[in-house]
Amino acid sequence: MVKPAPPDLSVRIAGLELRNPVLSASGTFGYAFEFQDHLDLNRLGAIVVKTVTPRPRPGNPPHRIVETPGGMLNSIGLQNVGLDRFIAEKLPALRTLRPPLIVNIAAESAEEFCEMAKRLSDQEGVRALELNISCPNVAHGLDFATDPTHTARVVGAVRRATSLPLIPKLSPNVTDITVIARAAEEAGADALSMINTFIAMAIDVRTRRPKIAMTTAGLSGPAIRPIAVRMVWQVARAVKVPVIGMGGIASAEDALEFLIAGASAVAVGTSNFVDPTTPVKLVDGIAAFLAQQRIASVRDLIGSLQIPPRGEA
Repeated sequence: MVKPAPPDLSVRIAGLELRNPVLSASGTFGYAFEFQDHLDLNRLGAIVVKTVTPRPRPGNPPHRIVETPGGMLNSIGLQNVGLDRFIAEKLPALRTLRPPLIVNIAAESAEEFCEMAKRLSDQEGVRALELNISCPNVAHGLDFATDPTHTARVVGAVRRATSLPLIPKLSPNVTDITVIARAAEEAGADALSMINTFIAMAIDVRTRRPKIAMTTAGLSGPAIRPIAVRMVWQVARAVKVPVIGMGGIASAEDALEFLIAGASAVAVGTSNFVDPTTPVKLVDGIAAFLAQQRIASVRDLIGSLQIPPRGEA
């Protein structure tokens, strides 16, 4: 009996050929090698490193992480080594990995975004840029992602500054995320990452003080997944560029929800802290599901949501 061919997990995002649709989410995977003792990094579809800023950042003061029911509050404040040290100290090792490298960058102005994009465009091994225009844990961090005019201005400026694929990361803290998504697409985005964290807070009832030093923080984890799936579904129908879905993905079934809703790939974030092997478990789980359902390619699953007519069960 002829054994059936394994399912095809490959996808194409922003001109990048990915062997599978599972990525690391920026901010939760460090510079990748922190996880090398837990999983084979080369099994990922792509690697997205933590946000890099023009200059080193110490991050926010503690406490800056608090566990919540079904999720986590974080207010790290984009702690990172800065662009110079990233290029000199982190990039050489990242070049040795097989998955495409996507560098997440953040800045306080369109001009700084452009300067970073230009420098990274000259670096071997950098395959795409994820634009962090939506971090809720730094001053002005949300300004670019909550107004379509600001979104278009930043994305358009960076588009003119580099030929690398651009993937803006969108904020859920808006009234209509499709408006922001279309603005980013029209300004030159090649794909969209969504969603970043929700602004939230937790209070210590005994001290009557916030549990996070900066008062508010970003909520992530399984608690936000249903909202993230809904937003991915809305945006995937509103734009033509691919969507990378994220928000509380902890299992292959979670990832499959995003793919069926219209995401072309998924990124694992908070679950990396709970189980560092989650990304490879997702790869294996998606493959097993496709084989069980006799679906030849994961691309046949993307955007396959079937909504029955109203009134039907």
